[in-house]
Amino acid sequence: MFRAFTAFGRPAYADTPPPRRQFLPREFLQALLMGAAERLPLLPAPDLPWALAERVHDPAYLDRWRRGEVTREEERALGFAWNPAVVARGLGSCGATLSATWDALSTGLGLNLGGGTHHAYADRAEGFSFLNDVAIAARHVLDAGLVSRVLVLDLDVHQGNGTASIFRQEGRVFTLSLHAARNYPFLKEQSDLDIELPDAAGDAEYLDALERALVAAAQFAPQLVFYLAGADVLSGDQLGRLAVSLDGLRARDERVYGWAAHTSTPLVSVMAGGYHRDPAQLVRARLQTLDAALGAFAPAPGTVY
Repeated sequence: MFRAFTAFGRPAYADTPPPRRQFLPREFLQALLMGAAERLPLLPAPDLPWALAERVHDPAYLDRWRRGEVTREEERALGFAWNPAVVARGLGSCGATLSATWDALSTGLGLNLGGGTHHAYADRAEGFSFLNDVAIAARHVLDAGLVSRVLVLDLDVHQGNGTASIFRQEGRVFTLSLHAARNYPFLKEQSDLDIELPDAAGDAEYLDALERALVAAAQFAPQLVFYLAGADVLSGDQLGRLAVSLDGLRARDERVYGWAAHTSTPLVSVMAGGYHRDPAQLVRARLQTLDAALGAFAPAPGTVY
């Protein structure tokens, strides 16, 4: 019934200059793809049409990046040098999220094994984010009149500054970011709801904050949820400052997916950040997130949420 989209199999992924978005050596990336394929069908991501990107991003900005006419300062803000693969990866990642959005609207659950490039602004790239895949997909379904209230539930360890900026004046989108207070981006935007956590916050503090977030989400009564299921909240992540355990991450994912399934709210899941020092642990976290999604939307008989 369910399936997942991925841009990881395309040649452009291997051609992207370091540091790689997921910080996964090739053998661990293959382990992730094999593990995911054991759980559900994997489909290659289609490219996003440029016209859809232009509904969110400044056309002049997009044109410069397509031609590679970027400055060193812009490359530093992105996190690596311009390369044609950067553009190809961005289109593939956005295409995967848009395809997952159609799945969510038709089956209740859409899955992208990548995505979550929430630092991309309308007119500039930041933090490994060239195109804002969630903003593009959300804008498209709103413009098409398919839904009228969209929740962006951003549980990456970093604030979704680009997404917050893009939707600052958009009342149909509720941006909610639960993140480490002292982490990147150091100059944050204002989401509709920001919940900040101190360094080294563990499972109890994190899950308590999640409950507060879901209360606010329920009050908004979204018709579609984009869930950024960041694994960079884990203890030991290279770019995170929190101390959530694998068990805590499982509890988080089960709570989010269970809430959406119980309320019959279509949900698009993107993986967002994950840069753990132990790549095997990151793979376990990613597959655990898939298991939580499938367990909530296709639960075993007798499961109660």
